[in-house]
Order: sequence, then C-alpha cells, then structure tokens
Amino acid sequence: MNTIVDARGLSCPQPVLMTMDEIKKASQGEIEILVDTDTSKENVSRAAESKGWGVKGVREEGEGYRITIVGS
Repeated sequence: MNTIVDARGLSCPQPVLMTMDEIKKASQGEIEILVDTDTSKENVSRAAESKGWGVKGVREEGEGYRITIVGS
C-alpha cells in the first residue's frame, strides 16, 4: 500500500515538511503527496529530489495535484 500525504489546504513549508517526515520513515517505496498549489507542487518535487527520491509522476486531480515519488 502506498503512503499518502494529504497536504491540501496547507501553505509552504508545511507540505514539504510533511513529505520530508514520510521520506525519513520510509527510506524506499512510493509516497503520494496531495497538494493544491503550483508552489507546493514545485517545492515538494524539488525537496524529494534533493533527498535522492525520484518524481515518478505529477497529475492534476480536482483542484490540485497528486505527486508520486519513489525511493530506492
């Protein structure tokens, strides 16, 4: 089962901090992050990549985005 971080309605840096917490817990696998602003989308993607995680996909979903990151 994927881990899902629901950061909709939160402004930066909260979505990034929540994502970093999950990355620390997981160390590998897939994490999906739900955000609702372009800024959060960009910042979460950049932060994940800085920790060695790959952005597998970003898709629009309703009013926001679902970002899927993968760690190995």
